[in-house]
Amino acid sequence: MAYRVIGYLCGLMLRQETIVALASPEGMGAIHVIRMSGEEAIAIANQCFQGKSLLDAPSHSAHYGYFVDRSNAKAIQRIDEVLITVFRSPRSFTTEDCVEISCHGSMVIAQKIINTLIQTGAVPAEAGEFTLRAFLHGRIDLTQAEAVADLIASKSEHDRTIALNQMRGGFRNQLKNLRSELVKFKALVELELDFGEEDVEFAERQDLLDLIAQIRSVIKPLAESFTLGNVIKEGLLTVIAGKPNAGKSTLLNALLRDNRAIVSNIAGTTRDTIEEVIQFEGFRLRLIDTAGLRESDDVIEQVGVAKAKEELAKAQLMLYVFDAGQESPHSVRKHVESLNHDSTVILIGNKMDECRDTQVWQDAFPEVTLVSLTQDTEKSISLIQDKITSVLEGLGDIHSDVILTNSRHVYSLQEALASMEKVEQALQVGLTGDLLSSDIQQSLNALGNITGEVTNDEVLGYIFSKFCIGK
Repeated sequence: MAYRVIGYLCGLMLRQETIVALASPEGMGAIHVIRMSGEEAIAIANQCFQGKSLLDAPSHSAHYGYFVDRSNAKAIQRIDEVLITVFRSPRSFTTEDCVEISCHGSMVIAQKIINTLIQTGAVPAEAGEFTLRAFLHGRIDLTQAEAVADLIASKSEHDRTIALNQMRGGFRNQLKNLRSELVKFKALVELELDFGEEDVEFAERQDLLDLIAQIRSVIKPLAESFTLGNVIKEGLLTVIAGKPNAGKSTLLNALLRDNRAIVSNIAGTTRDTIEEVIQFEGFRLRLIDTAGLRESDDVIEQVGVAKAKEELAKAQLMLYVFDAGQESPHSVRKHVESLNHDSTVILIGNKMDECRDTQVWQDAFPEVTLVSLTQDTEKSISLIQDKITSVLEGLGDIHSDVILTNSRHVYSLQEALASMEKVEQALQVGLTGDLLSSDIQQSLNALGNITGEVTNDEVLGYIFSKFCIGK
């Protein structure tokens, strides 16, 4: 198949050589997998294979034998027992002839096999070059290529699901339909320009307005889904805050099911921030335990308080823990309001067993969670987890077919929508078709940037440079 673009990409000229790389992680394991792709992939593998000839092997067939080094004709060296799988063009990931060599999981063996293949005619692959070839040959679009990287890097169940949906083309299909309608209208508007002197109208203005409304109804929810998508991809930054000796570190340990933080009755025990990550309802929670927020003459404690305030300023969720037996609703409200944050707050009244009147807290804060982290840990944690679940559910529909996790996609969607809103304004004031055509083209370019139909080497270079070698 023809390449979509011609020129330099990822710092190299597009090349036709057969590439090879380790596809499995470095280190020791049961097996390693070496991947090779290109016109000569099967022929090169066959020269290094002692077994049934691969030259006439059907696609998607596996062959057992020995991988050998024939550089010394007098003494052929067996390197390892291997299983070679053949994928013939165009029925492969790259659409080129490909082979995958499964060997024993020693890096010495894997590197020896790779070096032998290079000596036989292959060249080392660059980062992301296999996926790049799949993109350039039309096997996948740019959103699917990015989804491949996201799937490999997924760190939660929701992260994996979103990447897999995008790799299957859910996002691409939505954009493809919108873009095809815009192309049609642009063609009709430009046709009007060719007949400018005859005052004809090929593009029905109301149909274009309806299309703009449709585009808005698709793009806005997609862009708004990025809030949820970013939480899924990066994790929900959750800060545990409150005054000293309220039970913050106890809460962290209970959520982690581990004694990660030192706990004592001495106020100011926690001097530094402690960050841990837990899996929760398919999400990643980035939990940060902070120093108790109070005025202090202790220089070290002052630094800890300052770092706590820095984390609060970045937090998406704050678990504010207070001593229900010692504090008052007024003092809690005043302290929370004094904190510099834009996060959602879950109020947790700890040490409920020492509280004489729980009703006063429920009257003051109907959403307060009253717990006793040391006396009834399991029930307390269950109540807190329910509140966290409610916060996560409020971020958006996790079961949506398309959730954006890439800021590049959001920016391009916003550009496309802004251009279409210009078209809408132009239609309302009766501007000429050439201006309409220009704004429609800007929207087309923005949508094309997402899928890779319109792009440049710099953008592609950045995207594929983030891939691992061998993918």
